[in-house]
Amino acid sequence: MSLTKVNATAATLTKNRTEGSISPLSGMCVTCVDGCIGMCEIGKSAYRGAEVIYPQPFGIITAGSEKEYPLDLSHFTILGTAVGAHGIEASSDVAIFPNVDLEVRIGKEKDIKLKLPFIIPGLGSTAVAKNNWDGLAIGSAMAGVPLTIGENVCGMDPDSIIEKGKVIESPDLASRIKMYHKWQRDGYGDIIVQANVEDTNLGVQEYALEKLDVGTVELKWGQGAKNIGGEVKITSLKKAQLLRSRGYVVLPDPMDPDVIAAFNAGSFHEFERHSRVGMVSEKGFMSRVEELRDAGAKHIFLKTGAYRPVDLARAVKYASKAELDLLTVDGAGGGTGMSPWRMMNEWGVPQVEIYSLLYKYLKKLDERGEFIPDVAIAGGITLEDQVVKALSIGAPYFKIVGMARSPLAAAMVGKTIGKKIKEGQVPVYISRFGNTVDEIFISTPELKKKYNGSFHEIPAGAIGVYTYYQRLAQGIRQLMTGNRKFALNYIERNDIAAITKEAAEVSGIPYIMDVDKEEVEGILNS
Repeated sequence: MSLTKVNATAATLTKNRTEGSISPLSGMCVTCVDGCIGMCEIGKSAYRGAEVIYPQPFGIITAGSEKEYPLDLSHFTILGTAVGAHGIEASSDVAIFPNVDLEVRIGKEKDIKLKLPFIIPGLGSTAVAKNNWDGLAIGSAMAGVPLTIGENVCGMDPDSIIEKGKVIESPDLASRIKMYHKWQRDGYGDIIVQANVEDTNLGVQEYALEKLDVGTVELKWGQGAKNIGGEVKITSLKKAQLLRSRGYVVLPDPMDPDVIAAFNAGSFHEFERHSRVGMVSEKGFMSRVEELRDAGAKHIFLKTGAYRPVDLARAVKYASKAELDLLTVDGAGGGTGMSPWRMMNEWGVPQVEIYSLLYKYLKKLDERGEFIPDVAIAGGITLEDQVVKALSIGAPYFKIVGMARSPLAAAMVGKTIGKKIKEGQVPVYISRFGNTVDEIFISTPELKKKYNGSFHEIPAGAIGVYTYYQRLAQGIRQLMTGNRKFALNYIERNDIAAITKEAAEVSGIPYIMDVDKEEVEGILNS
């Protein structure tokens, strides 16, 4: 079986004419016929060109790699035991799964409190993130989960005020931060402002630190979905020209008279806005960290993508030397609002491999007594078994898991259900649970009790995000109870086993048939 689907995918709205008979090397139909209208990627590229590089339709979708990697987290199994308990009294009446403690503190001073071991690593200027921000922000704040405001928000905000090349006001950024803060409870969670090259040039993080009550910022090297800067589609000529004037790369050039004429004539309908790639150096990195601390940052994070191993080593070492509060590492094949589709499938260090390298590098520094930053790992993680496995691979260094595409899915579903309830058109699949918010969303009684008179202000998208997090929480608690681990700090690498020899070789996690060999012999020979 081919590891990659070539030339036809739902992501680019393309398909083969001979769907049951495809050349595995090229992805072309076995017989390519003169007279075909061109439904595959090659054919569609003949008339829409570079538009076909990106997942479509922009603004209402997220996309995830469909490559079948040789290894993934399913190549590991979670072990259980019938003996004892860690972190709680070894009593059948006490060691029950609701008593598993999923709270965690991260940061150099362990002063960032999380109710659950999750973080949303960065949702920025894509339309799908902006259109679902209330669900993401409110749902995450209620759950005590940190949320990262991704790149380019200020630069994309048409109402931003920029003076002498620096942003002094951005209603969009301010409203996103305010929304999260309003729904925070008891200091749990955090709102983080991320910056890429353009954001740094605009002084976005300094603005957030000085004027928007933000204490945590994140330096961004990249993400798992692509190895270039961020991009979005722009349907307005005026906005494309505005972004070009703010220093973004916009294609085609919206200032070119011929391009303007072609756009007005309907030859194309969308401009591409691209961010620049960063140029990392140790000196520049350390200097920027000091600048942010001088500007008032209480916590500084670093987010890096699925770059080659030497860049992962740089991220680990620089984060250690700068004593950062969190290092987030994203594996290839995760999710995107808009990334080049072939790039998303065909670049980067995959999930299991990058987690295994990361553990190895952290352990090396730890053995030398160097500072170890707290670590978040991301890359296509969506459900509780994946969370437990990912944390186990990197224990004790991996503290939390980054997820963006799945909380966004929960926000979109919740929003859609809320809309259908208001319209009185609840779909049959949903109406079997009821026709009101109270009946459909299982977490409603809990949220009504917690938020009392303000429950009516919670959008359905936020209820969806909160409910999804609670499902994950119960699932994690159940799996951890099977391992007799009743707090996150008890998770170990031997809580899982590799079920393929290749997974064992890559990760260093023992193959299932080799697990507990010495203990087994001791019991059988006693």
